[in-house]
Amino acid sequence: MDYVVRTIGLTKVFQGKEVVTDVNMNIKQGEIYGFLGPNGAGKTTIMKMLTNLVKPTSGEIEIFGEKLTKQSYHLLGRMGSIIEYPVFYDRLQARENLELHCEYMGYYNKKKIDDVLELVKLTNIDKKPVKDFSLGMKQRLGIARAILTKPELLILDEPINGLDPVGIREMRDVFKMLSSEYGMTLLVSSHILGEMEQMVDTIGVINHGRLLEEVSMQMVRDRNTEYVELVVNDSKKAAFILSNELDLANFKVIDEHLLRIYNLQKSQNEITKALIINGCMIESITKKNSSLEDYFISLLNGGSLHA
Repeated sequence: MDYVVRTIGLTKVFQGKEVVTDVNMNIKQGEIYGFLGPNGAGKTTIMKMLTNLVKPTSGEIEIFGEKLTKQSYHLLGRMGSIIEYPVFYDRLQARENLELHCEYMGYYNKKKIDDVLELVKLTNIDKKPVKDFSLGMKQRLGIARAILTKPELLILDEPINGLDPVGIREMRDVFKMLSSEYGMTLLVSSHILGEMEQMVDTIGVINHGRLLEEVSMQMVRDRNTEYVELVVNDSKKAAFILSNELDLANFKVIDEHLLRIYNLQKSQNEITKALIINGCMIESITKKNSSLEDYFISLLNGGSLHA
């Protein structure tokens, strides 16, 4: 199997503190790899190391099968990226910014500028300087710049920040098209787990600088289980009733008002009747499916897909 990105024991120390620890990532050619983790987990630091903006303390990075070094300019020319917030020449127009990027990258097919501006839905802005753009428009322009030179690897750090729901859906469609139609490989981080669930092929979950798990999205979906979610006035009392009156064991108390029942042998009517008869007030009872968010939270709390 061809890997576009591999890291081996990747570690970074800042001011005596290890912020990335022994990370082994494997990103397959043509896939969309979703990078998940809370703020400060190390996602941006790793992306900066992949783009040679930050040097690793130890470990190795392979891009397109070659070791990344200080002299790997030819590899960087095959990549596009947004790391943190995109920065532009604010007094210039969008097109002028993209023309400068073409010059910088040695890319001379400037006709593609119209194509990428249309792709990210930035039209009728020819006379507008970037300083007058909204945050969402700047984000779209950042994506246009990242994909302008048709990179083989696209690294996007929170690329849908500042976009409205319509814009988020449009960019999701763009990313999926770049992967499916152009064979582009994407590494994308985002806090919007629902979007990641619809878009990515593989997820890597990182916390406190350590890669907790790397797993295909299909495996997460296959694990997807139905459960009944209960909101009650007293979850401890409800748990006692479920155990002693209904002989249910496979349930979990989430907090003082919330429970999840994973044994679906009893109907919702039976559960409701037993709780009410025994004096437990029910606010809601709903059948749900576990999601990427559930899996993500489980991992951060020490669980695992393979547990």
